[in-house]
Amino acid sequence: MDRLEAYKSIAAQASRGELSFPTNVDATLKLQRALNDPDCHADVAARLVQAEPLLAARTVAIANSVAYNRSGNEVTNVRTAVQRVGFRTLNALGASVIVRQLGSKITEPSLRDKANQLWQHSAHVAALSQVIARRVANLDPETAMFAGIVHEVGGFYMLSRADEFPGLFEGEPDDWIEHGEQIIGRCVLQRLGVPAPVMAAIEALWVGMRALPPETLGDTLLLANDLAPVPSPLYERAGATSRQAAATIDFVIGDGTLNSILEESAAEVSSLTSALM
Repeated sequence: MDRLEAYKSIAAQASRGELSFPTNVDATLKLQRALNDPDCHADVAARLVQAEPLLAARTVAIANSVAYNRSGNEVTNVRTAVQRVGFRTLNALGASVIVRQLGSKITEPSLRDKANQLWQHSAHVAALSQVIARRVANLDPETAMFAGIVHEVGGFYMLSRADEFPGLFEGEPDDWIEHGEQIIGRCVLQRLGVPAPVMAAIEALWVGMRALPPETLGDTLLLANDLAPVPSPLYERAGATSRQAAATIDFVIGDGTLNSILEESAAEVSSLTSALM
């Protein structure tokens, strides 16, 4: 089976709901559903988080990041961390664990390198989205961070299936963009229960049109994607802003500019990125 046929085959499976996830992803999805219950108490949430070591460690790390620890008081336990970050951020962190779990079964070295770079890219986009939403676009920062975490989940899913289809990521990237990204990406996002506004923002990223200054969640995600210092290793989207061109993006925001806001927020972005990774 050639690469194009492989994309079409996986896309057809995804369209029928036949998605092959590692068993630990299903366990984390169940945890997320419990956390999304409006009657879920913080103590219950803390116990659920503690049962997933990676999520527990990441929750404490995020709670101690510059973005969430403005008082400088470090937390050392999951319960206090859950109370500090809140359930929406916790939901985003659960998504980050799922994304990482998709790459957990990848053993081929070059594919693992791609998965690691793709997660670095996603972590940078998530941190930048959070800051841009809060400081520039006046949007909900937790939703923006969540969108950044999951915006490449279709790529992670494809990497997790690549060992079944040798040569899947060799050659021109257009086949992935044309036959895989939107169909497979949309099905995986739906399987993860991604809310409609986040889905719409990611679809805007696929289209590649944005407003500056950013007005919508899609604009915010696109800007963060362009500004991320680590690019996606899967493809270079036609018309995407180059790394060099991204350095020239600037515009006036109130009494400042985008660049001045990003400079002021550099420690925050760095702390969030490190906590996610």
